[in-house]
Amino acid sequence: MMSKSGSCGSCAFFDEHSAAAAAGHEGLCRFNPPVSQPTAEAHGLWPVVTEKDWCGHFAPETTAGAVAAE
Repeated sequence: MMSKSGSCGSCAFFDEHSAAAAAGHEGLCRFNPPVSQPTAEAHGLWPVVTEKDWCGHFAPETTAGAVAAE
């Protein structure tokens, strides 16, 4: 199990989007581009994640909001 410090809530790619946050402590993962939808009229969507979720793309937040290149 990953610690809170390595979870989505403390990741540079976590976006506390107001629509997702209205549903609870959820946000959007902005690591990859949005996933396209089946029809041309549909908007692309970013994955909805909770603050406690985690993945292998974690990058810590910095005070300036940017991440240093690896």
